[in-house]
Amino acid sequence: MEYRPDVLKALQEAEFEILCAIDALCREEGIAYFLDGGTALGAARHNGFIPWDDDIDIGMLRPDYDRFIERARTALPDAYELVVPGETPGYAAMFAKVMKRRTAFHTQETIEAGFDQGIFVDIFPYDGVSPSARRARRQLSNGRLWQSISYLYHARSVNVPHSGLLGRAERLACAAAHGLLRAVTDEQRIARSFARSIERDGDYDRFTALAWPVAGGFPKADLVPTGTASFEGRPFPVPSNVEAYLTRMYGPSWTELPPPDQRKNHAPVVLKL
Repeated sequence: MEYRPDVLKALQEAEFEILCAIDALCREEGIAYFLDGGTALGAARHNGFIPWDDDIDIGMLRPDYDRFIERARTALPDAYELVVPGETPGYAAMFAKVMKRRTAFHTQETIEAGFDQGIFVDIFPYDGVSPSARRARRQLSNGRLWQSISYLYHARSVNVPHSGLLGRAERLACAAAHGLLRAVTDEQRIARSFARSIERDGDYDRFTALAWPVAGGFPKADLVPTGTASFEGRPFPVPSNVEAYLTRMYGPSWTELPPPDQRKNHAPVVLKL
């Protein structure tokens, strides 16, 4: 869908409300996090949302993520709901969300999966990348593989990289893979297979979000201890070397606006504020 300016503004305000609730819980519990991905980019380039963006992402190193999940199960205000991979029926992503109750943000994929998605903030666990190059390659390829399998399992309609005849062939192949996966596996097995990528022991120098890994990961010193940046008029934590983080994530031209045809968002089919 294409947003009217007033609708996009209202959506961003609802997401910002969720972010503030997460921030309050993290401050109370001493849980470290940072604005992630396009949200960190928005803070650095726009002091708030990227003007056309329609979501908020945050990241946490795995120990903080695990503590957040444990506390958020009971400590989030009643207006919000925690969504966890492998536990929430119909949920395809291998990272958590906090959703606002009594709202709707339905994409074609979530409708097909039977997942009642509300307006949300994504929470990405950042896991240690093995110092062994061979093990690191296995980690990242396994994370990408099982996240892709999860999306295919949950919905037959997934985004494909091409259009035209090739895109049609890709969509048909995805639909066939969806049917096969529904016959041979389930959500819990997929989540357990993804979790084999996670290394919990060791003092790691580099970290990445395994659901959407960056090759080689990010130096730990570029992520924590966090810095601070303004986002929609309030200070929030960002990666400690946010410029290096954004350069690695988006390339050296991250300070420049992309052309209009590359300004994309999630385009829900159903939106209820």
